[in-house]
Amino acid sequence: MKKRQDKTPPAPDASWAYFLDVDGTLIEIAETPDGVLVDVQLLELIEQLYRASGGAVALVSGRSIANLEGLLGARRLPMAGLHGLERRDVFGQLRTHAAGLDTKGAIKAALAPVLERYPGLLLEDKGLTLALHYRLAPTLAAYVHRLMGRLASANGEGLELQRGKRVVEIKPAGIDKGTAIDEYLAEPPFCQRRPVFIGDDLNDEHGFAAVNRRNGISIKVGKGASCARFRLSDVTAVRRWLGDTSNGTQ
Repeated sequence: MKKRQDKTPPAPDASWAYFLDVDGTLIEIAETPDGVLVDVQLLELIEQLYRASGGAVALVSGRSIANLEGLLGARRLPMAGLHGLERRDVFGQLRTHAAGLDTKGAIKAALAPVLERYPGLLLEDKGLTLALHYRLAPTLAAYVHRLMGRLASANGEGLELQRGKRVVEIKPAGIDKGTAIDEYLAEPPFCQRRPVFIGDDLNDEHGFAAVNRRNGISIKVGKGASCARFRLSDVTAVRRWLGDTSNGTQ
């Protein structure tokens, strides 16, 4: 059950396992996915947290792993991309849960006239998923949600919608950020640690629920109802909180 939760999270501990969303959590959301800015201070923070926690840090994002590497560098950090559809473990082994959207071509063809009619809409082909962004055309929100829902239903079983901040994504069903976190927690160095997941969006609710089931620390960034048990106000607050761990305060 989602609820409004404004409790400040407890002081971080280097013995925990850290799972981190990226956009809206570690970096500010931009008008387009390619418009985000990654600063040196963030890269240093991730590296410090990685060392302080003994490597128990993974990024869990809606972006692809290839895209995350392009943003954050080539370090072999554990990463789950596309909401868990692809996952790289601590040894660098890549695991993929789906072969892709068999009907992707048909969905893209159906969206082509829509994109021509509404240039404020942006279709992002992530390989295994298709995301329609309406950040530049917020008045089209209801239309985009209805349209993507119809396309998912019309193109066979096994597809589902993933809603986010001014984006709707069609993806294979049954895999999400929560399942990715569960998989990491079955492996070293994450296993037998208290899990922490920090995220800001609707697509992070699966991750919050997974962490809650293990008596972990679920942290919602920003406003809005959530099943997360704790809250931080913004990206700056997230970085400050994580810095308490990477600086060795615990």
